[in-house]
Amino acid sequence: VFCGMEDESKFNIQGTIFPAPNFNPIMDAQLLGGALQGISCEKDVLIDILTQRCNSQRLMIAEAYRDMYGRDLITDLKENLSHHFKEVMVGLMYPPASYDAHELWHALKGVDTEEKCLIDILASRSNMEIFQMKEAYLMQYNNDLQQDIDSETSGHFRDTLMNLAQILWEACQQKTGEHKNMLQMILCNKSYQQLWMVFQEFQNISGQDIVDAINECYDGYFQELLVAIVLCVRDKPSYFASRLYNAIHDFGFHNKTVIRILIARSEIDLMNIRQRYKERYGKSLFHDIKHFASGHYESALLAICAGDAEDY
Repeated sequence: VFCGMEDESKFNIQGTIFPAPNFNPIMDAQLLGGALQGISCEKDVLIDILTQRCNSQRLMIAEAYRDMYGRDLITDLKENLSHHFKEVMVGLMYPPASYDAHELWHALKGVDTEEKCLIDILASRSNMEIFQMKEAYLMQYNNDLQQDIDSETSGHFRDTLMNLAQILWEACQQKTGEHKNMLQMILCNKSYQQLWMVFQEFQNISGQDIVDAINECYDGYFQELLVAIVLCVRDKPSYFASRLYNAIHDFGFHNKTVIRILIARSEIDLMNIRQRYKERYGKSLFHDIKHFASGHYESALLAICAGDAEDY
């Protein structure tokens, strides 16, 4: 059983995309149909509509589009668009659980397993999100997510993905001795609030921050996953801000990571991620995307990011 963790957020979380007022799915479907079926695809229209509607509204547009044209909107987007711009527009059309499932499938079944994608998703999602993601994975790909993780990953990294809390408990146990029963009881409960208390208690007992302890004891993707779990418990927007910064600056703009985080967090905490990014790195996320991306791809990312005037 996956041991995701319930998010009991310690601050006011806010996304960047909200339900559009005066929403008319039939009108939107007509505009999209016109944009996709013209001689040249009107990409600005696609951006204006799909980035300015929330996910549930986009699903209603897709339904209206199918009724109107007898075709699937995602298929038409795939056929008319290309490269990273296509990935953004198509990604926006998936419900959240289906999008996570889609990303996990490609991370597991691509030429190389993308461990960092697995870490980003599985270390940060709540129990309910993981449950829905597993259901979507089974429905979309007729495969069991846990079986695919079992066959495509290995060692402690695999074990941790399979059962996050149990492995984290073992890591704590080695450091804390007589406090193991208390820690096991708390970890099995798996709420963010209680895990946060575990990490504080660990520091009180050992005099060491748990992230430093993990970095000393482990390496590779196993270590990255354990640290990601801790960082997501402490401050999820901060975790994603650092992942975005690394994806933009350390990996020569790692498009998949940037796209995945912006879409997945757009209605959850992307506004908070933007704030953490600016506080931590001095420049805004908006500024850095503008610097590294271009064309309609850049416009789509910036529209999701929803930059303010001061972000220029």
